[in-house]
Amino acid sequence: MSKKRTYRVTFHNRDKVYEIYARKVHQSALFGFIEIEDLLFGEKSSIVVDPSEENLKSEFSGIQRTYIPMHAVVRIDEVEKTGHGKITEVSGSGEKITPFPVYTGGQDAPKS
Repeated sequence: MSKKRTYRVTFHNRDKVYEIYARKVHQSALFGFIEIEDLLFGEKSSIVVDPSEENLKSEFSGIQRTYIPMHAVVRIDEVEKTGHGKITEVSGSGEKITPFPVYTGGQDAPKS
């Protein structure tokens, strides 16, 4: 029996860092996007409810597949166990995540 793979995808969106778990992650047919399917959420075996994960569940409820821009992805890890997804606010001055600059070939290209 083959082992089911689990991926942890970390990306940023609107001054927040998202960490989600999924079974399938691959390059999308849409140029510049990562396709994420079969989102996984933590089990409800504990009494303590994490409000961050609840916000994540409500934001992705009813979504079968999502497309994340490649430049927003911080990292993708294959993990042994599914953790709890979360949304973290990014503070302004001590920001540790910086979007990768993407050159699109526009008219305002820097001169060498």
